[in-house]
Amino acid sequence: MDEDEVTIREQNFHSQVREYIICFLMFAILYIVSYFIITQYKRKADEQEDEDATVNRVSLFLSTFTLAVSAGAVLLLPFSIISNEILLSFPKSYYIQWLNGSLIHGLWNLVSLFSNLCLFVLMPFTFFFLESEGFAGLKKGIQARILETVVMLILLALLIFGIVWVASALIDNSSASMESLYDLWEYYLPYLYSCISLMGCLLLLLCTPVGFSRMFTVMGQLLVRPTILEDLDEQMYIISLQEEALQRKLNGGTSSVENHTKKIENDLMIAKNMKSKLERRKNASAWERNLVYPAVMILLLTVTSFSVILVSCNILRLLVDETAMPKGSKGPGIGNASLFTFGFAGAVLEIILIFYLMISSVVGFYSLCFFGSLTPRKDDTTMTKIIGNCVSILVLSSALPVMSRTLGITRFDLLGDFGRFNWLGNFYIVVTYNLIFAVVTTLCLVRKFTSAVREELLKAIGLNKLQLSNEPSDSASTNGHQKTL
Repeated sequence: MDEDEVTIREQNFHSQVREYIICFLMFAILYIVSYFIITQYKRKADEQEDEDATVNRVSLFLSTFTLAVSAGAVLLLPFSIISNEILLSFPKSYYIQWLNGSLIHGLWNLVSLFSNLCLFVLMPFTFFFLESEGFAGLKKGIQARILETVVMLILLALLIFGIVWVASALIDNSSASMESLYDLWEYYLPYLYSCISLMGCLLLLLCTPVGFSRMFTVMGQLLVRPTILEDLDEQMYIISLQEEALQRKLNGGTSSVENHTKKIENDLMIAKNMKSKLERRKNASAWERNLVYPAVMILLLTVTSFSVILVSCNILRLLVDETAMPKGSKGPGIGNASLFTFGFAGAVLEIILIFYLMISSVVGFYSLCFFGSLTPRKDDTTMTKIIGNCVSILVLSSALPVMSRTLGITRFDLLGDFGRFNWLGNFYIVVTYNLIFAVVTTLCLVRKFTSAVREELLKAIGLNKLQLSNEPSDSASTNGHQKTL
């Protein structure tokens, strides 16, 4: 009996070591990819003196860690869904013994832990450390900057603790609720992270519908549009003449031109960009112009419409079935039963929808006027902006599993701390969230596809100068550039 117990303990130990190694390898891959992404956008001129170089290097590593955790949060649901289907399809395969319910639960718990660590410790430390200079009267250096950063973190923690304690007392004015806030690890941090998750879901509710409509514009800029009733050769000839005229003005050297050099250079850059776009459209193959663009637009419309249909069906399920409420799962339960009618194909479709939600939310986030200033630029993004982007992506990605389950995009139950948020059990909050998402998404799509007709009607009645539309069509913007030139 003792030998059996020792054997079981050894097996459990080896399985835990194996799970830790797998988690480490996964995170190492995400860290390398995140580091490559950040270095592509980071301003190279930030590294100047030795002290500043050290601070920037530490900030870069912590920001990369945060971005890797964000990527892990995005991949949680897809990895769990595909793992469940693989375990169902190959239950006794030797090559997938490492894939089990314990590993999946461990990944969810680690992502939740690191999300809290990045959001409440690492990112505030990175920001204060980057902006610190050391207290007056102390010798300048890394130690002085670390001391100032630690003091600022302590003051920030006290401020947040006071705000959360007062908010909890106002919402639930009971002695048990207020006393539980003194339990830092078991109640305070999960309660605070629940509030952050709710804010992240509200931010996704604002960004995702906007991102759905913006995806059509973004893909229209990346792909080659069909040439219907357009003469590209004539447009190329006109743009070439305008470019030559602007180049002659720029090289003329007259006093009147010197006063408007910047304007001429800007117009010349616009002309060159338009010429390159026309050349790309002209050199594109027929199938790329006439097949790829319509197919991608139809695919985007189909996926978006299917998402709205799923949310509408989820609203009906919430009204008639209590099991449709988002909930957390505590048991291992991975690989026991399939959640999809069409098996592996249904799982793939669900994963595509989850990734589409995340991409649309990021596009919508940077499309909002409030967050447009955070948009990163290649080789020209300061570390402060990188920190802001990493925090924003972390909030969005950590709320993505909760949003996907709340909207009924997936039926996979939330694991770990993701399923313990108090507001997930509130029927009115969940139903209202679904209703707002469905209505706002539908309105954004209707506005997107009726914008061209609305602009033509405004031109017909002479109200186009009022600029009631915020998204001018591509043809209108092209004509505007030509008039500027």
